[in-house]
Amino acid sequence: MLATAKIASPKTQKCLKPHGTSGFRHYSPNGHCIKDGVNIDPPYNTGAAFEHYDDNVSHATWLSLMYPRLELLRELLADNGSIWISIDDTECHYLKVICDEIFGRENFIAGIIWEKADSPKMDAKLLSSRHDHILLYTKNIELFSIKKITSIEIPKHYNKTDDNGRRYYLKPLRAMGVDGYREKRPALYFPIQAPDGQMVYPKNQDGTDSRWRWSKEKVEKDKSLLEWINGKNGWSLYFRIYWDNSDGTPPETLWKQEDVGSNRTSKKEVKDLFKIDIFATPKPERLIQHILTLATNPGDIVLDSFLGSGTTAAVAQKMNRRYIGIEIGEHAVTHVVPRLKKVIDGEEGGISKAENWQGGGGFSFFRLGEEIFTADGRIQKGVDFKTLAAHIWMEATRTPYKRSDLKDTADSPLLGVYKDTAYYLLYNGILGDKRPQGGNVLTKKILSILPPFNGLRIIYGESSRICPENLKAMNIIFRQTPKEIPAN
Repeated sequence: MLATAKIASPKTQKCLKPHGTSGFRHYSPNGHCIKDGVNIDPPYNTGAAFEHYDDNVSHATWLSLMYPRLELLRELLADNGSIWISIDDTECHYLKVICDEIFGRENFIAGIIWEKADSPKMDAKLLSSRHDHILLYTKNIELFSIKKITSIEIPKHYNKTDDNGRRYYLKPLRAMGVDGYREKRPALYFPIQAPDGQMVYPKNQDGTDSRWRWSKEKVEKDKSLLEWINGKNGWSLYFRIYWDNSDGTPPETLWKQEDVGSNRTSKKEVKDLFKIDIFATPKPERLIQHILTLATNPGDIVLDSFLGSGTTAAVAQKMNRRYIGIEIGEHAVTHVVPRLKKVIDGEEGGISKAENWQGGGGFSFFRLGEEIFTADGRIQKGVDFKTLAAHIWMEATRTPYKRSDLKDTADSPLLGVYKDTAYYLLYNGILGDKRPQGGNVLTKKILSILPPFNGLRIIYGESSRICPENLKAMNIIFRQTPKEIPAN
C-alpha cells in the first residue's frame, strides 16, 4: 500500500502544515524535517506570458522571491538530503550565486544539462535553446551519497566471456594519463613475470617509466584476474572487470532527451491525460523518475513546492515515494487533483510501464488558510481569534490546535495546557471588550477573570500593564502580539 501524500492547494505558498494553520513552518506533517529530497521547477522568469504563473517580474524581484523560499527548503532537508532545481539560462547563474550562499559552495554537487528539445526552433531570433539546467545541492557534502546507474542490459564494452560464461572486459594494469609515471608512486614500479618468463616493467609508450595500479601484494592476491596479451610491442598486462561485480556507473551531467524525455515528451504525456494541451511547461515523467532513482529510496519523502501540473507527485506515487506538493495556483484543483486520481486508478502513461504501475494508494488534499502576517510582520486585517490561536499553539507546542477539544473554553482566551504550561491569547475582543485598550491588554482586572491555572502561564496580548517583576512572581510570561509571535 502506498503512503498517503499531502497536497497543499490554492493560496498555500506560505504553508506546509496539514492542520489548517497558517504560516510557513519547517516541518513535514509528522513533525520532522523532510529527510530525503526536494525537487522544484520554479518559474524561469523568462518574460513569457504563462497562464498559470507570473513569469515576467524584474530580476531583483525574482531573486527576492526565491531567496527566502530556498532558505526554508534548506531547513527542511536532513543533513544528507538533496535539492534539485530546474532553471534555464535567464536566471541560472544568478540562482547559483544565491544557492552558494544559502547551501554553501562546498555543498554544490553539479550543474546538470538536460536536453529539453529534440529539434531546433526555426523561429529563434538568434540561438535555438536546446537545454535547461538542473542545479544540484546537498545540505552536507560529507553525508550525501548518490546512487550509481545500473542497467539490465550488459554494456557492449563487457566484450569477453570466461570459461564459466561470465562477461568481463580488460583494463590495463599499467597506470595511464597524468598518474602514469613512476615518480607518482615509486613503490608501484616493479617487474612482473610474463608467461614466457620475461620480467615486464610498466612502461609508457614513449619508453618512460610508468607504474602499476596494484601493489605487489594485490598482484599476488588477485592474480586470477590478470590476463596477459602479447602484441607487436611485447607483453601487456590487464586485469578483468566482471559485469556481475559492477555496482554501476556514476551518473553523468549530460542528460539526453532520448534517456529522460524532452518538452515534446512531457506535453504529450499531459495531453494524453487531459485530451487538451492545458499546461505549457511540464517536465517529462522520465526526468523526475531519473532524479528520484538517483537520490531517493522507496518510502522516502519528496517535496515539490512548485508543483505545477503535478508531475513530481505523479511520479512519486508510481515509484512508492511519499510526497508533499505545494501549489499556489488554481490548477492545483483543475490539473493536479484530476491527474493524481487518474494515477491512482492506474493510468498507463509516462513511466507507468517501466515501474509496472497498476494503480493504488491515495492522497490527501488540503486548502490552507490565508496568510496571518503582512510583509512587515503585522497581523493581517480580518484574521480571527481561532486562526491566530492555532498559529500560536503550533508555534509553542508543535502540535495541531483543535479548539473543538476544548468545549469548556470555547469562548475563553485559554488555548489549552501543554506540558504543564497554560497558553492564553488576548485578541479580537475574546473577553467581549473590543476597545483599543480593552480586553486585548493584560491588566490586573483582566488577569483576575482569566481561567486559573496552577503552574506556568504564557499570555499573548497587545501589551501588558503589569510590571515584569509582578508577572515573574506570579509565574507568568507575557508575550506581545504580533512582535513576539514567530511569523515564519
